[in-house]
Amino acid sequence: MRQDHGEPDQRRSAGVLADPGRAVSRPVLFDAVLLDRDGTLVEDVPYNADPDKVRPMPGARAALDRLRAAGLKLAVVTNQSGLARGLFTDRQMHLVHRRIEALLGPFDSWQVCPHDDGDGCACRKPRPGLVHAAARALGTVPARCALIGDIGRDVTAALAAGAAGILVPTPVTRAEEVAAAPWVAADLPAAVAEILRRQASLSPAKPMSGAGATGARRSRRGRPGDGRTVLVVRSDSAGDVLVTGPGIRAVAAGAERVVLLCGPRGRAAADLLPGVDEIIEHRLPWIDPAPAPVDPAEMAALVTRLSAVAADEAVVFTSFHQSPLPLALLLRMAGVARIAAISDDYPGSLLDVRHRVPAGVPEAERALSLAAAAGYPLGDGDEPHLRLRPVPPPPGEAGEPGYVVLHPGSAAPARGCPPELAERIADELNAAGYRVVVTGGPAERDLTARVAGRHCRDLGGRTGLAELAGVVAAAGAVVVGNTGPAHLAAAYGVPVVSLFAPTVPFGQWGPWRVPTVRLGDATAACRDTRAARCPVPGHPCLSGVEPGAVLDALRLLGVPPDRTPTGSTGSRPVPEVAGVGAGGTR
Repeated sequence: MRQDHGEPDQRRSAGVLADPGRAVSRPVLFDAVLLDRDGTLVEDVPYNADPDKVRPMPGARAALDRLRAAGLKLAVVTNQSGLARGLFTDRQMHLVHRRIEALLGPFDSWQVCPHDDGDGCACRKPRPGLVHAAARALGTVPARCALIGDIGRDVTAALAAGAAGILVPTPVTRAEEVAAAPWVAADLPAAVAEILRRQASLSPAKPMSGAGATGARRSRRGRPGDGRTVLVVRSDSAGDVLVTGPGIRAVAAGAERVVLLCGPRGRAAADLLPGVDEIIEHRLPWIDPAPAPVDPAEMAALVTRLSAVAADEAVVFTSFHQSPLPLALLLRMAGVARIAAISDDYPGSLLDVRHRVPAGVPEAERALSLAAAAGYPLGDGDEPHLRLRPVPPPPGEAGEPGYVVLHPGSAAPARGCPPELAERIADELNAAGYRVVVTGGPAERDLTARVAGRHCRDLGGRTGLAELAGVVAAAGAVVVGNTGPAHLAAAYGVPVVSLFAPTVPFGQWGPWRVPTVRLGDATAACRDTRAARCPVPGHPCLSGVEPGAVLDALRLLGVPPDRTPTGSTGSRPVPEVAGVGAGGTR
């Protein structure tokens, strides 16, 4: 890996961002943008050694200047295998980079991989080495970086480091790469506009009185009713409640008392969220995947219970496909004077704050943006990430920390790992020297016993959600589908191998701001169906994943085995986005 500055520039040495471990005065999604070179910043001229052939991509200079004006640092992260192949020299490459800066303005860091695919380096994309190096050079961390590129290797490198990956397709971008990417933009200016929009969405124009002013709950003087009571709502499953946590923390930073209304499926997750003073558990039948009839007596009882909360206002968090309006009507009947929610439907007089969010935004960011629109930004020093209350340490049966958690099941079978594949993954990882702990709920004991076999540790049915969180927190990595433990892993910064069925968008529901490798067929027929049960025989979106790809994903994430391998696992090319091909030779 090389850091290429072209001509020395003393300004760049002073352009170091605040220590990411220090408190900040505003929520920060991004403080740096990393950019691929060829096909993203400039036209792709294979192995270009001639500055006169540099042609900026349309709108690139104006887009980069917008980022600079917003205070974001910029770095280039580029594979240049022409150096390894002897097709051009360092000097020629530096001349090309000087020409790029003459046309597009200065960059704060240039990170170059001079190797070829066969060299086994840690920096060549799709490996995440360049992303880590750029973040260090800019004084930040990958989670605060967005990487813009034009092929799958760029996105895979970003996700594996824990950064946001943005794909701007060109004619050489493969369809599989476009389908698998979490965030796709039409061109560089569109990618920049969305970065800035998402950044701004976390900061309200006019916070509520005291909201976010201290980074902690305001002092409690007198009765709880003397301060501002806010009712927050997320009536969904455990994973839904977990990803709403940052938005609830934002409300808690400015409220005196926070009451959370959730359903039975999310209650265990609600107990883990910081900032919640009281929990009301009540089923909202229209939210459930298999909705029961609406019982007028039950709804009347809920209105009575909500009236007793005496909330000054309510913030109704929903998923992207849900309407907040049925509950908003009940809240009006309960006397709640101010209600905020995301709604595409016309709300009439049901909402005081009608917020809109474009499709594709991660669920946690949707929640944060709604809280901000209601006047509640995150408190000072609180980073936009998932966070939980303290949980018990893992049980002794899990073994020493550093194991790999394999969670094959899901409340929605379409999102679980096929049992036969989970068995093969467990066998492959065990043979490679990984200690595997298999987890699952009480109804999944037969599944976890089958997957664990004789060589892996089976914790199926032995942990509640809090205990499972403790198991995940001590893991070296988690192998899981699109279900609750993926979000537990994100809360603890534990890398995730995501066996992601494309029934819902990966960009909205994938593990948030944590190193991740996505595996599975993102183009499968179940794509965007939101099906709870697989609508296609054979579960093809995941059944085609080879266990060796999971092993390679762990290597890509930098998670080593901790004992001597017992079998031959071989070495394979590192995975691209969703296991698709290289998408270019840069």
